[in-house]
Amino acid sequence: MFSQLKPLPTDPILGLMAAFKADTNANKIDLGVGVYKDEQGNTPVLKAVKKAEEFRLANEATKSYIGLAGNLDYCQKMEQLLLGDAHPALLADRVRTAQTPGGTGSLRVAAEFIKRCNDDATVWVTTPTWANHISLFEAAGLTVKEYPYYDYENKGLLFDEMVNALSQIPAGDVVLLHACCHNPSGMDLNAEQWQTVTDIAKAQGFTVLIDIAYQGFGTSLDEDAAGLRLLASQVEELIICSSCSKNFGLYRDRIGACSIISKDASGADVSNSVLLSVVRSIYSMPPAHGADIVSTILASSELTTMWHDELDEMRSRINEFRSLLKEKLNAKCHGMDFSFIERQHGMFSFLGINKEQIERLQKEYSIYIVGSSRVNVAGISHANIDYFADAVAEVTK
Repeated sequence: MFSQLKPLPTDPILGLMAAFKADTNANKIDLGVGVYKDEQGNTPVLKAVKKAEEFRLANEATKSYIGLAGNLDYCQKMEQLLLGDAHPALLADRVRTAQTPGGTGSLRVAAEFIKRCNDDATVWVTTPTWANHISLFEAAGLTVKEYPYYDYENKGLLFDEMVNALSQIPAGDVVLLHACCHNPSGMDLNAEQWQTVTDIAKAQGFTVLIDIAYQGFGTSLDEDAAGLRLLASQVEELIICSSCSKNFGLYRDRIGACSIISKDASGADVSNSVLLSVVRSIYSMPPAHGADIVSTILASSELTTMWHDELDEMRSRINEFRSLLKEKLNAKCHGMDFSFIERQHGMFSFLGINKEQIERLQKEYSIYIVGSSRVNVAGISHANIDYFADAVAEVTK
């Protein structure tokens, strides 16, 4: 049976990770992989997470299964984190949530849920979007199409084109939106644009799926969820895929959630039964560790405050280096304007250089970025920013 298999290409980012690891250049810089890094280039375990883990180690009383939906306390706290404590959808008992193995697990559960709702649904994603979005939905047997989003030439949004495209999407299809810190472009919708998209969704009748993997990395926990909360207050149905990888630093613990908002409480119960059936057919029950950590932090005012402070520090560091990177590149790369980097949010931006220049950065300077020119701003530090800016200036002469 296995002799029929053909080798498949390595994921570009995973290939970059391997090449970076093998590089012996002491000045090498990894700007490809999408993880937060501190000044020393490490992805630290948050102090609040350490405290919660100590509590769990001392108090865990069983290793029994935790059920299809996972840790129910975690699910409730994630709903409140995403929507706010007093959101109308929560007060009306219209939300049901399942704990998932990471944000990717959440998206795959959502894909299978969509397939159960409408076998012929098309999922519409932004051009560009996170690379794995397309394969996740296609693996569930769904058709995936793209709608205009990022303006590569002007480093902004193609909002008029986006509105025109969304206005032609029919009921029965699904439109994926990034809640904040758009991966890979860093360009987000503003409040007015969120309202426009909400109005289109209501008029057309398509279902919106929100991917929120970076809450707190843009402006604040509440502001980063403002578009999501607006949409959830005005549409009858919504799918939310969330992740704790970035804002809690729980990358390897694989903890996320899939939340379904239905028209009313009875409809939410029906949706939940289908959601849990999907979970049962994929992985049966989720792992306990990550959800216990998050629920422990959010249940403690002391740990929540500690987490907020650490999240503020990570966000401030990213925003600081967006400003520094703009200044350094504008000063060194004559005739080029990198001001867009400061206007964007989250860890990612497109540098806007071509493939040959990207290859030169890797070959000549051991600077690793993906072929689209997406850079992880969190990979920049005070120690390497001048080396990076000088290298970019050299390859773009």
